[in-house]
Amino acid sequence: MSVIHRTTLEPTKLELLAGWLPTRPWYHGGPEGPRLSRVGGFRLDDPTGEVGIEFMVVRDDPGDAPVFYLVPLTYRGAPLDGADAALVGTSEHGVLGHRWIYDACHDPVAVAELAALVEGRAEPQAQSVSDTPDREVTRALAGEGPVPAEFPAVADAEEHTELTAPDGTVLRVLRTLHPAPDGAPQAEPGAAGHVAGAWDAPDGARAQGLMVLLLTPPPTP
Repeated sequence: MSVIHRTTLEPTKLELLAGWLPTRPWYHGGPEGPRLSRVGGFRLDDPTGEVGIEFMVVRDDPGDAPVFYLVPLTYRGAPLDGADAALVGTSEHGVLGHRWIYDACHDPVAVAELAALVEGRAEPQAQSVSDTPDREVTRALAGEGPVPAEFPAVADAEEHTELTAPDGTVLRVLRTLHPAPDGAPQAEPGAAGHVAGAWDAPDGARAQGLMVLLLTPPPTP
């Protein structure tokens, strides 16, 4: 289960993201740069206990209206081979020491656990409390699966990041989040599964919305 350390991180996650987010094609902030705050998210457990996995929701206040971004991150005690382009930055953890922080969409450990979450084999954990399931995170899957564990092809778009498995199955990570109109997230037409979660809305209430979609290739004629 996830263990949360009450300690320091220098630089902080938000400080690292302030420099990294403007380099992403799905970031829509103003020229003055992001003004970030953490407003939600959840964690997943690495079965080996080596990699920290966090799906963070951050709020940016670029002007007229806030924008909410889903930023999956992994925290490692050593560099991830072949993932230099996915490195968000490095930071010094008060308990664990030097940490390499990556965009989790490029980290195979995080992607495998996300697929397990969609399938119902992984349990989401509270973002800031140890050993506590996050009951605000929901998932659904049409049929029984299985969902592929490897999605090696990663492509960013203006609103999402698509992870594609060798058989054509896609995990679409929604980078810009929108609350469900009626407060109850529903699967989009054509999606075979999804993950939904919650974050703090501008009025102080908890918003809920889709975060990840599972898209399967059409059947072979």
